[in-house]
Amino acid sequence: MTLALVPALEADKPILANLYSLYLHDLSAYTERLTIHSDGSFVFDDLDYLWEEVGISPFLIKYDDHLIGFLLLLERPYLKKEIDYSVNDIFILNSYRGKGLGLEVIENLFQSKPGSYYIIELSANKPAIIFWKKVYQKLNISFKEVEEHIDEDACLIQTFDVDESILQRN
Repeated sequence: MTLALVPALEADKPILANLYSLYLHDLSAYTERLTIHSDGSFVFDDLDYLWEEVGISPFLIKYDDHLIGFLLLLERPYLKKEIDYSVNDIFILNSYRGKGLGLEVIENLFQSKPGSYYIIELSANKPAIIFWKKVYQKLNISFKEVEEHIDEDACLIQTFDVDESILQRN
């Protein structure tokens, strides 16, 4: 069984749009800022932007060549100079959750892109908070955490470093 983080090409835009609608639907349970559009979908308005700007990298997550989700990685210039990366969004289809695949995706990402990271979760999104805390625990990552309001939503923000010593321990 192989898990892969595959760069999403601009030709994959319709696939990513569909996955984003599912992701935003899930996220709408934790914020009032997301509403369904008149066509019955949740739309990520800036989808074209993902292929136009340097520092934004969309990935498809595949398990044995089956599409199971996506990940959106941010780099500079979208981050402060002391931060290398931010996992802006990660989504795994419901039927693949709870199997350790999200952790494996993040571990693979960290192995290919060590550096300093910045993660934000909505404070009300307990599943996301639990997921990231499991990642930190299983990979022995020390993190700093603060709570802030972003766009009127209470959020938890974690910062941490991923270096070779962390990756070699696992």
